[in-house]
Amino acid sequence: MVLVWGYLAKGNDGHTLVMVAINSLTMLLLYGPLGGMLLKFGALPVPWQALLLSIAIYVALPLAAGYISRWWILRVKGREWFEHEFLHVLTPITILALLATLVLLFSFKGETILRDPLTILWIAIPLFLQTVLIFGLGYGLSRLLKFSYQDAAPSAMIGASNHFEVAIATATMLFGLSSGAALATVVGVLIEVPVMLLLVKICLKTQGWFRGAAGSLASEAAK
Repeated sequence: MVLVWGYLAKGNDGHTLVMVAINSLTMLLLYGPLGGMLLKFGALPVPWQALLLSIAIYVALPLAAGYISRWWILRVKGREWFEHEFLHVLTPITILALLATLVLLFSFKGETILRDPLTILWIAIPLFLQTVLIFGLGYGLSRLLKFSYQDAAPSAMIGASNHFEVAIATATMLFGLSSGAALATVVGVLIEVPVMLLLVKICLKTQGWFRGAAGSLASEAAK
């Protein structure tokens, strides 16, 4: 999803990709220890097998599949075909996959959301504040450090985003699909998507705050 937010905000695609890759590699190393530490704080048993399985399926497997498929396509079809043909086909598929994921999440938890909207509100408020606060810190620091807009926007987006796909998988495996933990992770996704779209809009409106924005604005005006 972060790649989509960076693209919509007209950020530096290469910068976004590198940061997402670093983020994913960090997840491989730190998600298990951090998850175990938080479960211990809550006086809950630490199911290391379930944690490691979640990381393997939802982080390691997609990362390996992406690397292998890219290497194979470049070897068979070449870089020019990959960049000018394949990526143009892949982009709309990515958007459709994101929308399909959201529809499925609504379907699984729609009845609960409608039956107990107040609980959803209590979950949504801290998640909203967390996302906006982290985005504000990242965006503000990017300006202080004199980043270009194309680097500042995706940096703040990546900082504000959450790994809800791994959180949903872990919560479901540990506590069950009907658990409060699973509900909180689903609400997190439903909150994150509209909030991130709002933050994308804020980024586009504030391009002039950053160096390097003039060329982007001129290019947009020319279109």
